[in-house]
Amino acid sequence: MCAAGEDFYEIMTQNLHRFPGGVTHSFTDSTEDQDRLLSFEKMFIGVNGSSLKTNGNLEVVRGIPVERLMMETDSPYCDIINTHAGSQYVKSVWPSKKKEKYEPDSTVKGRNEPCLVRQVLEVVAGSKEISDIEGLSRTLYHNTCRLFFPQDLDASTNAQLESGTAVQDC
Repeated sequence: MCAAGEDFYEIMTQNLHRFPGGVTHSFTDSTEDQDRLLSFEKMFIGVNGSSLKTNGNLEVVRGIPVERLMMETDSPYCDIINTHAGSQYVKSVWPSKKKEKYEPDSTVKGRNEPCLVRQVLEVVAGSKEISDIEGLSRTLYHNTCRLFFPQDLDASTNAQLESGTAVQDC
C-alpha cells in the first residue's frame, strides 16, 4: 500500500457496499496492513517475486490465509532471484538465454516469464510448510475463480473450501 495505504483503507471502508471484490497487487507491506486488508471480506492478497524478497516478507506471507491468497508473476518484472529470502524454496528452473539466442524451450535471461509463477507457488508452499503443492495450487486457482469467474466455480471444490477440507494453512 506504500504511502497510499491510509487513503486506500478510507476509500475502501466508505465504499464497501459497492465493492464486488479485489486483489492487492504485489503485496510487500506489514502484518498490520495485511490484517487491515483481510478485514475486507472480499479482498485477496496477491504475491509475486517482490513479495518474497526478505525474511520479513516471508513472515507476512505465512500469515495470509491460503483462501485469501493469489499468486502473480508481474511478468516481465518481479522475478525471484538468488538473493531473495524466498529463493531457498525454489525447485523448478528453466534454461534461460539472452533474447538474441532465444529458443522455444527456454526463458529470456533477466526477464520474468509467466511459467515462473510456479516458483512463486513453491516459495509460498515452502514458507508456509505446505507439502501438498498441487492441493495448494488448486486452492489458489479456486480463489481466482471465486473472484473473477464465479460462474466457473466447481461446487464440490467450493464445498471443500468452506468445510475446511481443502488445503489450508498448517
